[in-house]
Amino acid sequence: MDNFYAVYIGMHWVAVFFYILASVSNIAGVIFNKQKAEKSGYLILAIGLLIHGAAILAGWIKAGHGPYISAHEALSSFSWCTLVLFLFFIRLYPRLKPASVIIFPAGFLMVALAMFFEPNIYTLPPTFRSVWLIFHISFYKISLATIVVAMACSVFYLHKKRSSSDWLSRIPDLDTLDLFAYRFAGFSFIFWGTGMLAGSIWAYQSWGRFWGWDPVESWSFITWVAFGAYLHLRRFFGWKGNRAAWFYIGVFILSLVSLFYLSHLSTSLHIEFLRP
Repeated sequence: MDNFYAVYIGMHWVAVFFYILASVSNIAGVIFNKQKAEKSGYLILAIGLLIHGAAILAGWIKAGHGPYISAHEALSSFSWCTLVLFLFFIRLYPRLKPASVIIFPAGFLMVALAMFFEPNIYTLPPTFRSVWLIFHISFYKISLATIVVAMACSVFYLHKKRSSSDWLSRIPDLDTLDLFAYRFAGFSFIFWGTGMLAGSIWAYQSWGRFWGWDPVESWSFITWVAFGAYLHLRRFFGWKGNRAAWFYIGVFILSLVSLFYLSHLSTSLHIEFLRP
């Protein structure tokens, strides 16, 4: 392993360390109503994001393309984008802040998992270099952030309905949690669909067809339909509460399989551009 990889991997582990500290401090602050600890968690998170972002940028420069090819790059960049976008969301919706007790750990778990994949440098063929690939990946990263927020709201809804712990009083009421889950699921549906559309244009430029029923394409479409079914059931059939929350958690699991597993199957065309 050369010096670059040693530093690159080291920066990722340092970021994981800061994310864990941020999670512990933040969770303690939320549960025990310690505002100083909660604020410290955000400060520690910001330090981790800076280190993590610098590592991603260094890998981007080294590889000559964005962090969206290997499993390591995808998990690492998804983590960073999810945490950054969550900080943006809570500026718009401050009542979402308690969701940090799920978002922060999800962030460091994705980075830690990324470290178990070899951080190889892969090159993209010239025909695959397209702005539509960037749009395709970017919309999916935004979609994942909204997916995780909606999942956190669904989990909180189920927990708050069954428990009367004191710290749950800091979380929005059940109706608000249900509404947040619904709205962020709507964002997920829009960004996921837009990502598929951008991906079809990129596929036409790269493979000469918009759609080929590749496993990644097929399951991405199935996941999008599942999001649509969730929204349809809520809007037109009045689904809400427990059954809506459980249905969404199922869709969340399906989205993780589509994003992080199927794209690395040997039967997928998406694996063709992984050339070390």
